[in-house]
Amino acid sequence: MKDILMDIIEAKRATICEQKKAISLAALQDGAAESRNMFSMRQALANSSSGIIAEFKRKSPSKGWINKDASPEEVTAAYAANGASALSILTDTPFFGGSLKDLRDARPGVNIPILRKDFIIDEYQLYQAKIVGADAILLIAAALEKEECAFLAGKAHELGLEVLLEIHSEKELEYVNSTIDMVGVNNRNLGTFVTDIENSFRLASALPKDTLLVSESGISSPDTVKRLREAGFRGFLIGENFMKTDNPGKALGEFIKQLN
Repeated sequence: MKDILMDIIEAKRATICEQKKAISLAALQDGAAESRNMFSMRQALANSSSGIIAEFKRKSPSKGWINKDASPEEVTAAYAANGASALSILTDTPFFGGSLKDLRDARPGVNIPILRKDFIIDEYQLYQAKIVGADAILLIAAALEKEECAFLAGKAHELGLEVLLEIHSEKELEYVNSTIDMVGVNNRNLGTFVTDIENSFRLASALPKDTLLVSESGISSPDTVKRLREAGFRGFLIGENFMKTDNPGKALGEFIKQLN
């Protein structure tokens, strides 16, 4: 079976190589040093009654275009106004139709944490995240060696960025350490893009009790969120369920009303 994750990482390496030719790491480091203070995504989720991380997502490798012409400024502002605890913005272009510009454009209009959701494999991307206004970054265990993941998590903390570590299987539990702020259980296999919500329940019991848990992908029902809460989850990353509607912010608001 075709491994989509390998294709994405290969394309990502090529993209970063081209970006480095245009803007040096040193230039990014200078820009990051001047960036503003951050919001805490971990704290926002821990204190939230809903825990919804509303995602701005134009397309996916498995579904194609979901909301091609969506405005990041309008959608994220509507998410914030309708009760999102935090935001996730996809910044991968070829596979998800996003960009760093989406995050930069969204930042001035919201006062809640923003996660840069991408396939981060190089410290260069951490400086990019800091400059455009991200508060947290995603590290995907399946895309990194354990040592690489630990290095990137440590560097993220140096920049004031929180880390959401994404795991999908028991063997990736060894990636969890003191440099990780939140652990996300991805219900979608990134190799095949098959989704199984039960994956969150399987892995929750194997993680330390003090871990701030986030369930990612395949969540479309308030009842599922209620079940996940009972299993110990405090964050729920939802994108497609809202983005496929004409009014993602309104869809989020209605979803939260059903939770309460």
